[in-house]
Parts: sequence; structure tokens; C-alpha cells
Amino acid sequence: MGWLDGYVALVTGGASGIGRAVVKRFIAEGCTGVGVMVRSAEQVDGLVAEFGDKVVVSVGDVRSPADNVAAVEATVARFGKLDTLVGNAGVWDFFARLEKMSTEQVAESFDEIFGVNVKGYVLAASAAAPHLRASGGSMIFTLSNSAFYAGGGGPLYVASKHAGVGLIKQLAYEFAPDVRVNGVAPGGTVTPLRGPASLGKQEKRLSEIPGFEDSVANAMPLKFIAQPEDHTGHYVLLASKANSRATTAAIIQSDGGWEIRPMR
Repeated sequence: MGWLDGYVALVTGGASGIGRAVVKRFIAEGCTGVGVMVRSAEQVDGLVAEFGDKVVVSVGDVRSPADNVAAVEATVARFGKLDTLVGNAGVWDFFARLEKMSTEQVAESFDEIFGVNVKGYVLAASAAAPHLRASGGSMIFTLSNSAFYAGGGGPLYVASKHAGVGLIKQLAYEFAPDVRVNGVAPGGTVTPLRGPASLGKQEKRLSEIPGFEDSVANAMPLKFIAQPEDHTGHYVLLASKANSRATTAAIIQSDGGWEIRPMR
């Protein structure tokens, strides 16, 4: 018996990293099925090969209203309902400093980073809301230590994650009492989070930065860098009606103790 027996979830950005780890954990915890929204058709086969008929995969852009609606509809059509939305798709700016970008790059990068990290969450919430109200379900959004502290990215990424805090609080306010809205804020994690195409970094991955794993581990009070699986229990807890019925507008920080880092 799992904490999510009989649940149906939808995870955006579920092809790799934290998103894929959440898909795997949700199925292990008893989900009847999980909808997965991915960026490209090449990502479909691997998910189906691993999870079989427990997943229905939709290819789309989280910035597209129609693609978000299609992902929700595909999930409900296959599994009959929706209990939990996990907004997880994201893009990182590789510490792009404001003064290192041209004004045109700032404008283009703002649109891309906020488009994926904020607009994508809003559109997913909008598409899923009627079904989550019907099931008395929940929304969970992936944030970051950058949702609370400087230094985890450039100004555009950090600002987008701070915006996620406000989004969670406002949606929790608007959807109460029918739908709980919460978040998980991981710190540095071994994950292939990509960079923005507007900065020519779409092929770069967070986990491929030289020395990244050691530098994160050494900076953390807990002295290790997280794997995607290290965060998934928080998503299970927040999705579970039996275990977090009274929890909404909450954000669980899963960042290795970022706030209590020693002084350099």
C-alpha cells in the first residue's frame, strides 16, 4: 500500500531530472497513472519503455495554452480523473549577469525564462483547475533555493523563482477550500536542467558544469549534492490527502541547509 493509491497525477517536465524521479516515485506509491508532459517526441519512448501503461505522455511547450490543455485532457481521458498537478518544467540562466547581456538579450531571455518558469506554471494550473476542484486535489510546483536567496542564478532566474512563491500563495488563496497548492524548493541537484536558447545555452546542462557537484557539496551544511530522488518524498507528502490535508500555501525547502551555510 502506498500513500498515493488510486491517485492520478500530471507532471510537466517529466522526462528527466526531478520530474522523472517524481513520476517514478508516484507510481511506486500507488498512482493508477501519471500524465507526463515533455518537450520533444524523442523523450516519449524512454518513458513508455520504463513505465508502460502507467503513463500517458504528451509532447508540447509549457508556454502554450493549447499544449497544457491537451496534456490535462490526455491524462483524464486515459485515467479518468486528476488528483495532483506537478508543475516542474524549468530553465536555468547559468548565472547570466545583467551587465553581461545586451538590452536585447535581457528582453529575449526574460520572455523565455519567465515563459517557462512562471507562465508555464500558470497555464498548467489553469488547465488542470476544473479537474482538481472536482477531485479535491492539489497542485505542487517545483521552485528552488533561488526562490528565497540570491546567488543561485542570474537576476532573471532568481526573479522567476521568487515569482513562483507569490504564485503558490495566490493560487492557494484562490482555490481554497477545494484545491491545496504547495511547492518544493530543491537546492543544487544533479539534474540536466537546460539553459535558455535566448542566450545560446539550450544545449548546456546544469549537471555538466565542471566542478559543479563538488562545489555544491562543499558549500552545503549537509555536505552532499542531492540526487533527484532525494526530493521526491516531499512531493508524495504534499500530494497525499491523508498526510497533508491541512497544508496549503507551504513550500518545503529541500536544499541541504542553504540558509545556514557557514560564512566564507
